[in-house]
Amino acid sequence: MCRRAGRGDSESSILRETRNGAEEFLLHNSSMVMTCSGEGLGLITDGAVHIKHGQVAWVGRSGDIDRSVTANARKIDLGGGLLTPGLIDSHAHPLFAGNRANEFEMRSEGADYLEIAKAGGGINATVGPTRDASFDELLANTLARLKIALRGGTTTMEAKSGYDLRASGEIRLLQVAQAASLAQPIDLMPTLLGAHVLPPEYKDRRDAYVDLVVEKMIPQTATENLADAVDVYCDEGAFTLAETERILRCAKEHGLKVKAHVGQFVDLGGPELIADLGGLSCDHLEQISEAGMQAMARAGVVATMLPGACVQLKMPPPPVAQLRKHGVALALASDLNPGSSNCETLSLPMWLATTHFGMTVAEAWLGVTRHAACALGRNDIGQVSPGHRADLVLWDAEYPGEIPYRFGTTLVNRVWKDGVLCSDLVKHL
Repeated sequence: MCRRAGRGDSESSILRETRNGAEEFLLHNSSMVMTCSGEGLGLITDGAVHIKHGQVAWVGRSGDIDRSVTANARKIDLGGGLLTPGLIDSHAHPLFAGNRANEFEMRSEGADYLEIAKAGGGINATVGPTRDASFDELLANTLARLKIALRGGTTTMEAKSGYDLRASGEIRLLQVAQAASLAQPIDLMPTLLGAHVLPPEYKDRRDAYVDLVVEKMIPQTATENLADAVDVYCDEGAFTLAETERILRCAKEHGLKVKAHVGQFVDLGGPELIADLGGLSCDHLEQISEAGMQAMARAGVVATMLPGACVQLKMPPPPVAQLRKHGVALALASDLNPGSSNCETLSLPMWLATTHFGMTVAEAWLGVTRHAACALGRNDIGQVSPGHRADLVLWDAEYPGEIPYRFGTTLVNRVWKDGVLCSDLVKHL
C-alpha cells in the first residue's frame, strides 16, 4: 500500500513505493468502467482493467478478458461499483497558512470581494500568516488538505504558490509543494503564482514588483526545476494585461508553461493573450468576449471553470453554452483557497457545475479527468486507457451522475495511484 513519508525519507524510496506500482493485477466485475477516452465518457458495463507496472495495460468487458495475457495477474473482484480515472484538480491553492472565516461572515452580510480586499482582507490577509509559518507548519497544513482531497478521489492536484509574495518565500512554497508530493499519494503539480497580487510593501512600486517576479522568481524556479508552469492573476485589482504579458513571456523563455486567472471580474483581454502565447488554460472566465472564446478555441486553450468561488462571490457564471459552441474544452477545479473556495474535494464543484453553470454530467466528469489533464499539460493521466497511469477510483455507485448528485458525502470505496492501492490512506490518514 501507499505510505506517508516524512521529510527525512529519500526521494528514491518514496517514488519506488508510491509511483512505480510494480504489481500486476486485474480489476474485474465492476458495474461500469468510465474510461473518459474517445467520444464522451467511454462507458463500459461489467468492465475490467488490467494493470501492469503502474499503467493500464488493457480495459474492456469482463467477458472479453484474455486469460492467457492476464494469467500472472492477481485477480481482484470489485463486486460492482463505478470505476473511473483518478480525479484531477487542475486549479488549486493548497499552500498557505491562516484562516479567513471572518471574510466569509462579511460576505454573508453583503460585502463583496473588492470591498473586502480594500478593507485589508483578500489575498494579502493570507500573506502574513503564510510568511510567519515555518516550513514544517506549511507542510503539515498542506498534507492535511491533501488527506481530505485523497478521500474524495483526487489523485493529481495543482499547487499554486502566491501567498508569500517575496522571492525567497515563493520559492519556499514551491519547495513545500515538492515535499508534500513525495509525502503522500497525490501528485502535486507546482505552479509559480508570484504575480497573485501586489504585496503591501510594493503597493506604490508596481514595476519593481514585476521586476522581482521576472528577474528573480522565474529564473530561480526554472533553474531549480521547482514548478511546471507560471500563472498570473490578470484582472482588476491585480495585474494588467501588459504586466501579465511581460511575466508570461519571461516564463516561456525559461521553458515554463503558462496559464492565467482571467476575467473573474473584468475582461482585460487575457484569453487572447494566453492563446497567443500557446498557454495551457484560462481560469475563471466569468467575463470573456466572443473574440476571446474564438482565440481560445483556435489555440486549444482549456477553459477552467471554478464554480466554488463564482457561487460564493455571488457572480454570474461563465458563458458555458458559448464556450461549448466554440468547441473550447472545459476543465473543472476546486479553486481550493482560503478566501473564496475553501474546498479540497471535487464532488461539490461537480454539483455546482451541473446545477449552476449549465454543464452536463458528462462535461463535469471530463472536466475533472481528461480535460483537467490537458489544463495541466499532462497526457499520461485522466483516462483509463492503455499506456496511461493507473490512477483509479472505485465508487459506491452504479452511474456517473450519482457522484455530483450525492455531493454532500463521499462515495469513494478505493483509490489506486500508479497501480498502488491507497484505500488504507483514504480511511486512516
